[in-house]
Amino acid sequence: MPPPAPPAAAPADRRRDLRADCSACAGLCCVLPAFTASADFAIDKPAGRACVHLTGDARCGIHADLRQRGFPGCTVFDCFGAGQRLVQVAGVDRPAEDPGVAAAFPVLRQLHELLWYLAEAAALPIPADLRAEVATAQARAERLAGGDTAGLAAVDTAAVRAGAGELLGRVSAAVRRGGRDRRGADLVGADLRRTDLRRTSLRGAYLIGADLRGADLTATDLLGADLRAADLRGADLSGALFLTRPQVAAARGDAATRLPAVLERPAPWAAAPVRPGRPRGRRGGAAGR
Repeated sequence: MPPPAPPAAAPADRRRDLRADCSACAGLCCVLPAFTASADFAIDKPAGRACVHLTGDARCGIHADLRQRGFPGCTVFDCFGAGQRLVQVAGVDRPAEDPGVAAAFPVLRQLHELLWYLAEAAALPIPADLRAEVATAQARAERLAGGDTAGLAAVDTAAVRAGAGELLGRVSAAVRRGGRDRRGADLVGADLRRTDLRRTSLRGAYLIGADLRGADLTATDLLGADLRAADLRGADLSGALFLTRPQVAAARGDAATRLPAVLERPAPWAAAPVRPGRPRGRRGGAAGR
């Protein structure tokens, strides 16, 4: 008898290619968006005008001190690699001043974010028919993202995201296998340390300032959840669904916080003290406040 065939290799995680590379960009995120003086930005800046801290080589002059200088909004922005891709597509000397680039950038960023979610979905344990739908959605998003600036500006991102959102919802349900549905829940400032959140859909939930210390978020759907100032110290997000770098950067964590392998630990987390004796999420009980 022939030897059994080796198990099929897991598909490569496309998310590793959807990372911002500022060295290959031209400071698009420092020029194209508007800033409004607020808790996120220390200054007002109209769209299309370079930030006062943008250097001549298209680098941020205060990158290491953004939060201390009043620019936390910059630390939680992620173009998912759209900036460097668009600079290559535009092929102009000053892409940030090109109207076509300005119109295409937000579209391509949304398409790259969508590709991030679809890449994760493709790597999850889901039925074959659902996996085929994900592959089709990936191919469509890749085709749209590969257009020129004029083609990108014409993309109906709302329609594309709506269709993909429905598909990702079914992927989430297949992975969570009947877990609780708390989509859009108002959990601002909630103490969730002893709440079983495993396999719960917290898609679009408001978790601003929520206490999630030591929480087990295995198979918890966090797509679009607002994690600003959420306390994730000691929490296990290694198996969370649809988590992104901006969400992580907006939250609080420490060296004991566990993240998916594809996400980098924010530098402030490594320096944060680890407090012993934090409660872990219960193995039973209902999700909620």
